[in-house]
Amino acid sequence: MNADDSNMDGGTTDDSRPIDTPANAARRTLLIGAVATSAVVSIRPALAQTAGSVLNCQIPVPERGKGMYIDPAGKLVAPDTPGAFPPSPRDFTGEEVRQALQGRNLPGTTREQSQAYLNYIRKLQNGQSGFTCYASLQMPRR
Repeated sequence: MNADDSNMDGGTTDDSRPIDTPANAARRTLLIGAVATSAVVSIRPALAQTAGSVLNCQIPVPERGKGMYIDPAGKLVAPDTPGAFPPSPRDFTGEEVRQALQGRNLPGTTREQSQAYLNYIRKLQNGQSGFTCYASLQMPRR
């Protein structure tokens, strides 16, 4: 008889690994359920906090250091381009952009300038300053 054959009590094998018994399987299942429940409980407050931070995030128009103006279509152009708007002197918050997307002007801008800035914001891509903030505004809220 070897060491594995003599261990019939549901303890461990001769190399100290637990034997897979129905009791051990039930314990593992309960542990997995407890971990999943705790994850759900901790994610909900995080989502609520994220919703608040989305409204306070910043979107520079255009990205700093470019020295470019924005045409009415939202494209970056040279400063001497006719009809182009200078960069915004300040970043816009997620809340300001959200309101502008619903029909208001961005603060301190004319209707045309606000539309050009919004067109620029809509064209933001991953890696550009403000992209994550704008993408967060697009997420549906409950």
